[in-house]
Amino acid sequence: MPPPAVPSSSSPSKSEEPPAPKVLSSARSSVPYAPRNRITPPASVLLPLTPAEIEQYKNYPGGIASQLLKRKRQEIEGDGADGPAERNLKRTRDVGLIAEHYNARPEVGLHQRKDSPIIGLKNFNNWVKSVLIISQAHSVVMRSSYYGNLFGSGGGGMRGPARGAGRVLEIGCGKGGDLIKWCKAKIKDFVGIDIATVSVDQARIRYAQLKPPKYTAYFTAADCYTRLLSDILPENVLPPSIAPFDVVSLQFCMHYAFESETKVRTMLTNVSKWMRPGGRFIGTVPNGRWLMEHLDDIPDDAEELSFGNDVFKIRFEEREERPLYGHRYWFFLKDAVEDVPEYVVHWDNFVKLAAEYDLDIVYEKEFHEVFSENQEHADFGPMLQHMRVVNSSGESQMDEHQWEAANIYIAFAFEKRGGQPER
Repeated sequence: MPPPAVPSSSSPSKSEEPPAPKVLSSARSSVPYAPRNRITPPASVLLPLTPAEIEQYKNYPGGIASQLLKRKRQEIEGDGADGPAERNLKRTRDVGLIAEHYNARPEVGLHQRKDSPIIGLKNFNNWVKSVLIISQAHSVVMRSSYYGNLFGSGGGGMRGPARGAGRVLEIGCGKGGDLIKWCKAKIKDFVGIDIATVSVDQARIRYAQLKPPKYTAYFTAADCYTRLLSDILPENVLPPSIAPFDVVSLQFCMHYAFESETKVRTMLTNVSKWMRPGGRFIGTVPNGRWLMEHLDDIPDDAEELSFGNDVFKIRFEEREERPLYGHRYWFFLKDAVEDVPEYVVHWDNFVKLAAEYDLDIVYEKEFHEVFSENQEHADFGPMLQHMRVVNSSGESQMDEHQWEAANIYIAFAFEKRGGQPER
């Protein structure tokens, strides 16, 4: 067997034909691809969809969420050309599309999740988030001076046999997919907020099923991109006299704020105003540079501004106009996201804007960099197998198309100014 190949961040030239994925046997293998033994570089150029593939996606029937979105989109888009006012109106309705999508997605059991056609990708993304939480948030939580319990038992609050230290705010907590990760981080208190009411209810159920010892948790449904935390949370959860949070987490959701500068600034206020100096703002977000590079690669005569593969599709509405806010595209991810509106995060501009809120970038890695830098790590390496990213032979259920989808994203961490330097 050849030595493991380290993922490369360089892209091959367009004239080169990427090698086909490794085939382990003549029959289709259940583990067709091994991240430890990559063949093609992770940033290989994705060719625009062929006309046949475009028709395939156009005719994709989808599930309940897809049908809801299609009906809602027809109401929003209507017929005829749109002026600026009409485009702005449509975008103000995007938040409804997004909430409907996540509310309509059913919560499935553990065994059903294992049957997902992109289970390899989901496991890998979970591993990346675990690496991010442990490497960027755990030490901050452990240094926290907060050991108390501010939560009451009424309303959206839930009490548990809390232990540990530190308080975490997760904006876009969804169905509670990261609750176990925070349990392992040994935090004291957790606040989860999401725009999708059904998802918040499911997060409460998932929290209730956690085995003790576990942190104390409070959940509520709200839009943290249009409302301030002080208008959302009661005083026992958000005391007016202190900055209660050590860590704020936004996983795979921050880009929805980039519909407008106002929403981004509201989001940053919620992140920074109630986070203690030295606290960390962590998250995962689509890589705006990557998106722009692939938009530029679409031929001028293409019928549609789209690219993707068997796992995902990204479709832009406009090639030339690239505003810092409101730069919309549509995203489809098999068994996860059914063609919802998203917004490009123009990263360099965002880093400058975050600095206005006393947030300084301390970590920024593309997902393939997180993998290459941590696959042999004493703690994170064994986690690859424990979290079912790879089996005992280093083989994964994540094929080349899923690997391309994973590398749409970057992981990041900002630190709030004024805290003690990292030891």
